Amino acid sequence: MITDNSGELIISPSLTSSQNDFDFYIGRWKLKNKKLKERLNNCNEWIEFESTQECYKILNGLGNIDKFLAEFDGVPFEGMTVRLFNPNTKLWSIYWADSNQGKLDPPVVGSFDNNIGLFHTKDTFKGKEIIVVFKWDKTDPDNPIWSQAFSADNGETWEWNWYMYMSRM
Repeated sequence: MITDNSGELIISPSLTSSQNDFDFYIGRWKLKNKKLKERLNNCNEWIEFESTQECYKILNGLGNIDKFLAEFDGVPFEGMTVRLFNPNTKLWSIYWADSNQGKLDPPVVGSFDNNIGLFHTKDTFKGKEIIVVFKWDKTDPDNPIWSQAFSADNGETWEWNWYMYMSRM
């Protein structure tokens, strides 16, 4: 369960959570993306594309920023992620913005438990309240995997809708 009786998210840090959790990700990356064509619509059609990403530390190691570059139908697309570690709560907040919206999305919040990181938030998608989860798997730190899922039923079921398979450049 990730929500309490009132529907609020319950997010606690793992015992291993630290400001060094994303150190593996500093540098340049080539990404193979696999994304559902439509989300929360019983879609089974996947779109695959390549992108690049570059990540560097900020705030004396309490955070990092990355730049995501791709092209869709000949149109350049740019995204950025800001990740911040709160030393008091031992939780990471991950913010996303892109060239389509020009705004920061609500942060997903969480931590790594050894090599697996889970980060959650509440959001809306096409007017429907959802829970979003990001999963980071750094079991192989030179080839990490990021994935995203949505739940429209308060975390009972999940639709995994985007995977990024990364390799260091």
